[in-house]
Amino acid sequence: MPDSEKGQAMTGMKQIRGKIKSVQNTCKITKAMEMVAASKMRKAQERMCRARPYAEKVRQIVAHMSRANPEYHHPFMVRHPEAKAAGVIVVTTDKGLCGGLNTNVLRVLLRKMKEMESECLEIQATTIGGKGFGFMNRIDAKIVSHVIQLGDTPHLDKLIGAVKVQLDAYAEGKFCAVYLAYTRFINTMKQEPVLEQLLPLSGKLENSDDALLEHSLTRSISSHHEWDYIYEPDAQMVVDALLVRYVEAMVYQAVAENMASEQSARMVAMKAASDNAKTVISELKMVYNKSRQAAITKELAEIVGGATAV
Repeated sequence: MPDSEKGQAMTGMKQIRGKIKSVQNTCKITKAMEMVAASKMRKAQERMCRARPYAEKVRQIVAHMSRANPEYHHPFMVRHPEAKAAGVIVVTTDKGLCGGLNTNVLRVLLRKMKEMESECLEIQATTIGGKGFGFMNRIDAKIVSHVIQLGDTPHLDKLIGAVKVQLDAYAEGKFCAVYLAYTRFINTMKQEPVLEQLLPLSGKLENSDDALLEHSLTRSISSHHEWDYIYEPDAQMVVDALLVRYVEAMVYQAVAENMASEQSARMVAMKAASDNAKTVISELKMVYNKSRQAAITKELAEIVGGATAV
């Protein structure tokens, strides 16, 4: 074999060996990230499951109170149809590598924003998570508050400050509605993007897509009696405290659901990446072995041909 051809063959095999080594290193990283995500997923699921009963009970109580017709009406339960603006609270992840998790919820949000823009409503956004913050900046949306770098454990004191901007604006009559967008955890393999109306509460309770809430309201409607309450010290103080708890519970639960969905989606995505890396390594090894065998066969053929000529 001429030196030039031999050098080219050796260079080609060296490049293939380099690619194999690179993909093997990538596979180690994705495997480690898969294991880390699996560990964090269990903790996030436990945190989410602990928060769900409280959030569900608050939903039921608010649903009942919306039909009790108390003498005092909280500003969160008053509609503002004359308002020319709406608020959105979008919950996303701070990091990527979690499949289409953020893309799906942002697609749902963008569709809703186009509907609101067609109704000549100004949109003011609050973003929780770096990915949502970057997306809203790219589409030139008006961001009134944001929270990033929440870590692996959500803390309510970090969330309420940003969300309070939206709540105060609605209480002052500047917004006709406030929406909450996040990803709901169904199971490890399935996460569902959700867009819920957070305010006004009466509109949400009548039009919510949440299955549990619909079940609760169906039972209330079908029952032969109306819910009634005795308030101490008075209805205003009790309703104010309850509705603040309701909003806090909804926002915290949305963040907890989104974090559990994030770790599940990342674990699945990293597992798929590891499997794909193994497939690529097998294919590269096959190409390398074929190239090496071809070079050996060619050298043997040249040696036999030279011996025969002599």
